[in-house]
Amino acid sequence: MLVDCARRAVADGAADVEEQADRHAAAFAASLVGDVINATGVLLHTNLGRAPVPMVSSGRPTNLEFDTVTGTRGSRHAAVSSLLSVLTGAEAAVVVNNNAAAVMLVLAALAHGRDVAVSRGESVEIGGGFRIPDVMEQSGARLVDVGTTNRTGAADYAKAIASPRNDIALVMRVHPSNFSVEGFVSSAPLRELAGLGVPVVADIGSGLLDSTCPWLHGRTDGVPAFLRNEPAVRQSLEDGAAIVTFSGDKLLGGPQCGIIAGRADLVATCASHPLMRALRPGGHTLQLLQAALLSFAARTACDDIAFWRMLALDAGVVRDRAEAVVSAAGAGSVVPVSALVGAGSAPGAVLPSFAVAVDGDVSARLRACALPVVARVDRGVTLLDLRTVDPADDAAVVAALASL
Repeated sequence: MLVDCARRAVADGAADVEEQADRHAAAFAASLVGDVINATGVLLHTNLGRAPVPMVSSGRPTNLEFDTVTGTRGSRHAAVSSLLSVLTGAEAAVVVNNNAAAVMLVLAALAHGRDVAVSRGESVEIGGGFRIPDVMEQSGARLVDVGTTNRTGAADYAKAIASPRNDIALVMRVHPSNFSVEGFVSSAPLRELAGLGVPVVADIGSGLLDSTCPWLHGRTDGVPAFLRNEPAVRQSLEDGAAIVTFSGDKLLGGPQCGIIAGRADLVATCASHPLMRALRPGGHTLQLLQAALLSFAARTACDDIAFWRMLALDAGVVRDRAEAVVSAAGAGSVVPVSALVGAGSAPGAVLPSFAVAVDGDVSARLRACALPVVARVDRGVTLLDLRTVDPADDAAVVAALASL
């Protein structure tokens, strides 16, 4: 790579070829995927990999598709499916590489060549320009818009199902996770849709396993207010959803993946579809997801899972850490701020937090540190929110601030 950088410097015709080669080499090094410190105050920052997970491995082979009891081929989904059954009440589950893939596979396996009823207010676009109508088209299913942008009732779905022009295979609910519509709005409860005689697929996106958050009991003042209206897997299934799709790297706090959970026969149809081979995750992803699910089962998520540690952190503790950082660095001041959940989860929800404030925009200099510190700039002030910084990295933040 250094030779390539040198050749490009020569081709550039720069006056100082060595200096230009150094610039190319530095740019390449910065492009490599590596660790950063998230001081943005966004707990699930999509550009920073969403939920941070520890990348550790013994380096040994795994029993990914091997049954150590019988000595025969096993399923890579067996353990995760069992864990999700206990945690959410799903009959079965399979995992793919992200939630868009989960939606694509469900539609291709269960509705190819047929119609899927979706409220006009739920034909959403997620990050990167991916749109529900486009995913629907690629799956081979046909989109049937029902209701209006702001109001869609069960009668709208029933009308679409009864129409001789349609061949409705599924009713699909899509959680508009990265925006909210307020005012003169209404949507049909999931329980009403489940009574229409057509399987309901609930794409809840953000991946809250259980709205009661039993892993928080005894750790906080109860379930945070912004999670009380967030759709959850267990409650969606209890309300009659046949299939629930969701992400692994949002509120679940695990690795990037998509999960399909629900009725065993429908999950089996998805698992046997040819697309499953292309969309299935690797062993490392499944091990990280399994570790997160085991933490939920043991109710140690607030200790083991970085996202839930950040979420459950008392604002007073964040303030004390910020004051200690300012004192040790001899730079900045402590200011109250609002942190965000991020990654299209709980839109509009904020958490009280504290940041180290530095006058001026020094964000580029912080990113240039050996361990890059990613901060945010608000009205000419650089803010380093300590809620999203692992306490083990406070010393690195001190060093970065001292270098200013």
